[in-house]
Amino acid sequence: MHARFHTAFAALPENLSSALEPFLRHDDFPAMFSAADVAEIKQATGLNDDALAFALLPLAAACSVTPISHFHVGAIARGISGNLYFGANMEFAGAPMQQTVHAEQSAVTHAWLRGETRLASITVNYTPCGHCRQFMNELTSGTALNIHLPDRDVATLGDYLPHSFGPKDLDITTLLMDKVDHGFKADTQDALTLLALDACNQSHAPYSKSHSGVALETHNGKQFAGRYAENAAFNPSLPPLQAALILLNMSGEDCLKVHRAVLVEQKDALITQNDATRATLNALGCQDVTTQTC
Repeated sequence: MHARFHTAFAALPENLSSALEPFLRHDDFPAMFSAADVAEIKQATGLNDDALAFALLPLAAACSVTPISHFHVGAIARGISGNLYFGANMEFAGAPMQQTVHAEQSAVTHAWLRGETRLASITVNYTPCGHCRQFMNELTSGTALNIHLPDRDVATLGDYLPHSFGPKDLDITTLLMDKVDHGFKADTQDALTLLALDACNQSHAPYSKSHSGVALETHNGKQFAGRYAENAAFNPSLPPLQAALILLNMSGEDCLKVHRAVLVEQKDALITQNDATRATLNALGCQDVTTQTC
């Protein structure tokens, strides 16, 4: 079992810990459960979907990376597939505060990067801030997304974000989590660059049209890609580096052990991820960063 789960796992009820142990015993547990896994765990514990999501929050929060605040927030996103995806807040010492990732962003992006196309609900151990409410308003689920919080009745994103401003106000019909392929090409045979290019082709940037993707390689040779997730309100947009770091972290890898990185973005785009990507990676100790345009 990955060391980060030890404390939270030890505090779980015995029937739940017994049901989860076969999944969590391996260090490479991907911080998600397939629909089949969920069905098996529910049968073993007697928990329903909502109760299981709440019970898993301590494990999700254990994935937090918080060198600044030491404040752990966990989130569980339930896809329409029935899969459950962990999310946790992430902070990067030495980088601007704007580069942090909120738990809801983490869970949503984790689900998106693993192929989920729509969320049914998100469960969080603290009330979503305005930033996260706006971020989630970009989703295919829209304001109908159910939000579950401890000791509160279930409510929709629309309840938490009344009179919202979002894609529909700008006549945008392609939403975050929609399947897309922008068809960009790059003249390269480098595997990491091709991974970043694929991420760029699946990125969500309907406002600036400045699509981008990042691919990271760790010291042990594992590779992770992230896509840009743009927002109608601009500021809650999630950079592609942060998306890649979410997947890396959820896969049990160390953000401080990124060995090499590639950013792929459009040539002459209105916005560029280059400077922020390099600055954040520099704060994480990664100096080998390449930018490729397409």
